[in-house]
Amino acid sequence: MADKASFIEELNSRYNPAGPHIILGKGMFEGEVVPEVNVSIPLKTINRHGLIAGATGTGKTKTLQVFAEQLSHAGVPSLVLDIKGDFSGIAESGTPNGVITERYAKTKLPYEPQAFPVELMTISGEKGVKLRATVTEFGPVLLSKILELNDTQQSIMSIVFKYADDKGLPLIDLDDLKKLLQYVTDNPAGKADLAANYGSIAPASLGAILRSIVALEQQGASQFFGEPSFDVQDLLQTRDGKGVVNILRVSNIQNQPQLFSTFMLSLFAEIYLTFPEEGDTGKPKLVLFIDEAHLIFNEASKTLLSQIETMVKLIRSKGVGIYFITQIPGDVPENVLSQLGLKIQHALRGFTAKDRKEITKAVENYPVTEFYDAATLIQNLGIGEAFVTALDEKGIPTPLVQTYMISPESRMDVLTPTEIDTLTAASALVKKYETPINKESAYEILTQRMDSAVQNATPQQKVKPVKETPGVLQEVLNSRAGRTFTNTLMREGAKAILGMFGLGKRR
Repeated sequence: MADKASFIEELNSRYNPAGPHIILGKGMFEGEVVPEVNVSIPLKTINRHGLIAGATGTGKTKTLQVFAEQLSHAGVPSLVLDIKGDFSGIAESGTPNGVITERYAKTKLPYEPQAFPVELMTISGEKGVKLRATVTEFGPVLLSKILELNDTQQSIMSIVFKYADDKGLPLIDLDDLKKLLQYVTDNPAGKADLAANYGSIAPASLGAILRSIVALEQQGASQFFGEPSFDVQDLLQTRDGKGVVNILRVSNIQNQPQLFSTFMLSLFAEIYLTFPEEGDTGKPKLVLFIDEAHLIFNEASKTLLSQIETMVKLIRSKGVGIYFITQIPGDVPENVLSQLGLKIQHALRGFTAKDRKEITKAVENYPVTEFYDAATLIQNLGIGEAFVTALDEKGIPTPLVQTYMISPESRMDVLTPTEIDTLTAASALVKKYETPINKESAYEILTQRMDSAVQNATPQQKVKPVKETPGVLQEVLNSRAGRTFTNTLMREGAKAILGMFGLGKRR
């Protein structure tokens, strides 16, 4: 039977990095906090990604808050996808109370209440830094994935982008793209030019593309596509030596899964394309935290899931770590889970046979330990306690340790509306991205061109009898499918919400 002395010796030999590190808490042995054992994580391995899991109410969000605070202390900025909307309090100093005082007394660590530098961000019109991207920046391949186009439709999108590039027609927002599609299919000059040099577009394929664009607009994408586009370098700010915590509030993700997929694909692509290769440096350049990740994986498109798997494998070399926060490890696809170096596991509850299978699966993924009966203890961890296993400075998995997590130094509650107003009013990034730029682009150029063609037409052309045939764009918007499109989206959105709460039809 292992004793306390051997526990201290082994854990200190594996959780005592020589280089820069962060501390998450203290080790526990036989239910008691052992202040001699720091559970420390080397900064150089934090870009190896990770998982924070546990049942509702076990302390995941507070662990995320501690993690982001410790990174900020080390000068590492982060981006937190705050789906529950309860993370903004990190911008204000915490308030000591009896629970916090008792917790820090057990750890023998100092408690220093303080605020951390924060930027609030939004993709859906809330207060904060407006995150935008242009249609051109997405390109035909990525945009086709977002719109879930088939191979034929993707080739058409590539032709349209090539035409726009050759003709000097900037594609900034979705209005530009729709206008260009209308021009090359409904306007005689545009249609002839496209057919002569690039090939014609079948109206049926165009209709399918337009319906996909309208579906994306219904989820708020019109606010996302445009200028000024967001520069991912602005995620790398530090202030007074502390890394800025960027908080993206996405509380309505269940109503906007395609818009969220659009943002995530854009973010991953921009980071991968613009950040230089760094390999394993002394500390990460940026850490992404995806809270309530089970919602992401449940609601996200196949394209987003595939992209996440790819980026988890590749983005580490850019100095970026990705951390998923969810209820059970099984919420994360196996291909992603196998890439996560740090695992922080709060209590799991074995109420059902499925729950017990998940517990068994989770325990099987941990290093074997002589200090705990992991299968039993994982169901009896207290609030603010967690199993931790990480990678040491050599990249070797550390022993499983029951950890008594430290409390956040910032406020464990949300900001008030007044505090949000004050924070955003003082933000230079809010001012930088607040006002949309509506410069001349494809929509304005083609509208003027089409109007001029009408004005310059000969009297014979103007009076020539023409069969009243609506354009393809108008057909899509005025058809029965178009008129009922919003209702269909509302029904599907309701199904998604009901499914989240277990009220929908089981598949």
